Amino acid sequence: MKKNKALAATGALVAALLAALAGTPSAFAQSNPGAAPSPNPNAAAPSRLDDVLARGTLRACTTGDYKPYSFYKPDGTFEGIDIDMAESLAKSLGVKAEFVKTTWSNLMTDFLAKCDVAVGGVSTTLERQKRAFFTEAYQVDGKTPIVRCDDVNKYQSVAQIDQPGTRVIVNPGGTNERFAKQFFPHANLTVYPDNVTIFKQILAGKADVMVTDASETLLQQKLNPGLCSVHPDKPFQYGEKAWMVPRGDVVFQQYVDQWLHLARASGEYQSISDKWLK
Repeated sequence: MKKNKALAATGALVAALLAALAGTPSAFAQSNPGAAPSPNPNAAAPSRLDDVLARGTLRACTTGDYKPYSFYKPDGTFEGIDIDMAESLAKSLGVKAEFVKTTWSNLMTDFLAKCDVAVGGVSTTLERQKRAFFTEAYQVDGKTPIVRCDDVNKYQSVAQIDQPGTRVIVNPGGTNERFAKQFFPHANLTVYPDNVTIFKQILAGKADVMVTDASETLLQQKLNPGLCSVHPDKPFQYGEKAWMVPRGDVVFQQYVDQWLHLARASGEYQSISDKWLK
């Protein structure tokens, strides 16, 4: 009799476990209605994608001081490559794009607290990767100097720039400042707060060199006659530009990546890029 009872108890336990694995109410759950339900392994994890769709807005953090990617205009609106692309992403989702102005120093903090994506010429770095995911890269770039055209031959290499008599100027808080502090320890380094007017400082003879992304130097030499980009086709190091998205949210990352892939394959990205670069 005892043996039969033991077998029956074992059978009941096995049945309960199988019921739990199958996602059906177990005998334990039926006899304990107040107990927490077992997690469903097939349930989809919450994603920022669902939040954006429910909210009706895509919040994009951007500095607004980095032509041609993002520029904050006096009327309080933004323009540039990444601004147009963010509008395109929002349209694909059936929502509106909402831009949140930030700075390079506060980019990560503001992104984590206020935004769904961070855009505007953001360079991929391992330090940023610790706290955010990146989309696939949409631009391959790298650091290269921009100088007065008469000085192009003087500042071809890191060694030529890294001299006590060289006045290097840089904007604060981003990869430009980190690059300058790492590679130009002997130069006279000035951190200048306004990334929009910083190039005028070189033209005015108040600085000699700024090292920034090659794509920016190519645009700024057009906007500022007298300035020349130094070997933009051979930058000092390899770099990529991508968008930041929430860390761990593969669903949202895959949506943005697929949208970006289609935008590049269809020619939409190239058309937007050409609009701001030509």
